[in-house]
Amino acid sequence: MTHQQAASTVNGDTRTRPVLLIADPDEEVAGDLADALEREGVAVTNAPDGAQGLLQAGALQPDVVLVAASLPVIGAVDFVRAVRVARAVPVLLGVGEGNADQAVQALAAGAAACVARPYRVPELLPFIHAASPEQRDVLAAGSVELDVRAYQVRVDGRVVHLPLREFELLLYLMRNADRTVTREQIMRHVWHAGAGTSTNTIAVHVKRLRARLGDEDDQLIQTVRGVGYRLVTPGSPA
Repeated sequence: MTHQQAASTVNGDTRTRPVLLIADPDEEVAGDLADALEREGVAVTNAPDGAQGLLQAGALQPDVVLVAASLPVIGAVDFVRAVRVARAVPVLLGVGEGNADQAVQALAAGAAACVARPYRVPELLPFIHAASPEQRDVLAAGSVELDVRAYQVRVDGRVVHLPLREFELLLYLMRNADRTVTREQIMRHVWHAGAGTSTNTIAVHVKRLRARLGDEDDQLIQTVRGVGYRLVTPGSPA
């Protein structure tokens, strides 16, 4: 799988799947791993160096980052430190012979764990699935908190009762926080309907959801004209 193919998969209709960013200069190693993980239901993209990796980490906001100890341009330790400052995302360091010092420094900088490189899918999957959006019981965006298991939403600590469809719509938007999702994606994943269904229904439910959440100025749930909607978390880039 090429880097471009992986990126289009991640940017497509995949947010209910875990997203892995691989920062590794060996295209063959990264490509083989991406192919294997895609078969396991993981969306993967690759960056060949630390600079591109940081750009991808900011743009894609992956659920897990895997970085090779031999990362060029921006080294693995500085890369780990920069990612961890920006987001609380688990970062795994791929290590081989001669990487003991880097492993110690990376763990001190905030890496979650070290894994063997060449990579082994069975070793990586537990980390990836543990960070999957589907595994998170409580999601938060600013003053809004959604408890998946309890089917409960709180705004500023106050329980807000949502009809089931609006709860599912909010859940989908929060699991795709800071990403634009199309009306067609919402129709498929929330309404489980085809593209032929009118999307005006979505606009009505979004309006009601905003009112219940107190989102009077559309600051939380933004309309992306001609495309869909984007739920924005505090501090995210415009």
